[in-house]
Amino acid sequence: MVLSTRRRWTAADIPDQRGRTAVITGANTGLGFETARLLAERGATVILACRDTVKAADAAARITALAPDSTVRTLRLDLSSLASVRRAAERLRADHPRIDLLVNNAGGVRRRYAVTEDGFELTFATNHLGPFAFTGLVLDRLLAVPGARVVTVASIGHRRGTVAFDDLHFTRGYRYAHAYFQSKLANLMFTYELHRRLAAAGVPAIAVAAHPGNARTEFGREMPLPVRVMMRPQFRMLTWWLMQSPQKAALATVRAAVDPEARGGDYYGPPGRAQFTGYPTRVRSTARSHDMAAGRRLWQESERQTGVTYPLAEPARVTPS
Repeated sequence: MVLSTRRRWTAADIPDQRGRTAVITGANTGLGFETARLLAERGATVILACRDTVKAADAAARITALAPDSTVRTLRLDLSSLASVRRAAERLRADHPRIDLLVNNAGGVRRRYAVTEDGFELTFATNHLGPFAFTGLVLDRLLAVPGARVVTVASIGHRRGTVAFDDLHFTRGYRYAHAYFQSKLANLMFTYELHRRLAAAGVPAIAVAAHPGNARTEFGREMPLPVRVMMRPQFRMLTWWLMQSPQKAALATVRAAVDPEARGGDYYGPPGRAQFTGYPTRVRSTARSHDMAAGRRLWQESERQTGVTYPLAEPARVTPS
């Protein structure tokens, strides 16, 4: 369901970003690259936090070529490794006493079951536990910044997700689609719980979520063959109603990151019932994603598994009258 009816929101609506520092994970390609490019073109100092430093350097060079006056840096970050997450956070904190924007964009799905060095199922580790830990380790750099935001990229796939608290890492059987849907639901539950905690603390930072709809990106390389074929650019004239370019799809993330009207807990994505394509607007997520008890439980479990404790107290529970 669409929550706003304003005219379409495009790149022309991005406010001046000069003086802001933005960290975007997974920014060497696809949606992350387009998000970084748009912010850099509006004057933000952009940090590309990526697993592959060679690809990150290439992406930085491409952005600089498009926006010669921009400042673009790179940061080595592998979200599937808590050791890498901690190293990246330490470097970021050392180099940047102030962060205005953190975009948790990086993510993926693996068709075959895999376990990380920390013993976590790879999709859940990369899409949720890694971003949860990284955000917590750098959050103090955002807390005192007026207008600071944590933006987490979810998916319409969250509608089919459930969080299996009794088997978060699929030790009793792996289905890659279920692993992905669980991680994307977790992204939204994390955003809403972070919003509640930030609001309770009275700090000027907010947490917002976004989803790109269906985008033609390298993300589809793990998908079944029919999906990979449909995502090829040469088929865009046949699938325009189903999939959109990464340039257009990234606008949802960017709007969540910069729209002055955004509020904590907002969720942006393409309009319509399906939310496959279109210019971003404020949209709804499932009732399951707003389950506060489940959100608290996921938060506590994430802190336990990652060893990262946030400098935010749990909001007081409201007792029904």
